[in-house]
Amino acid sequence: MDKDTKKFFAKLAGVENEEMPILVSTEISNQEEMERAETEESIAEVFEESEGELAVDVYQTPSAFVIESTIAGVNPEDIDISLTPESITVKGKREKEEKIKAENYIHQECYWGRFSRTIILPQEIDPDKTQATVKNGVLKITLPKINKGKAKKIKVKFE
Repeated sequence: MDKDTKKFFAKLAGVENEEMPILVSTEISNQEEMERAETEESIAEVFEESEGELAVDVYQTPSAFVIESTIAGVNPEDIDISLTPESITVKGKREKEEKIKAENYIHQECYWGRFSRTIILPQEIDPDKTQATVKNGVLKITLPKINKGKAKKIKVKFE
């Protein structure tokens, strides 16, 4: 492997120095095979316990913030939305129906397991008027803005 290729893989792996382990021998002993299997199981366990970050689109209209996210494959009872006037947190879990061994995957991009996302909002919202819907696997949350700058007229009553 040339020096530039090493640098590329070191950067990709997040390794600070250029020293990357390289498998020289194509023969693996039973002990090495067992250690590798244990490591793969450990990695799988860590992956299963980890929490993914939910991908979202956030935009605003004159009266509300809107958050959209694809949540196909998530059961409605597995979605939890928590609100404060300044932020929103969406948590959930997407479970795979069948277990597939890691070595059987050719390519895997879909995230399975727990996920969450907290979004700090640039303006205060009204949690009581927030609505959440799911249509065609897309979660849409509408968060009405509280307009503190809006002038309110008060009528004077004569008694």
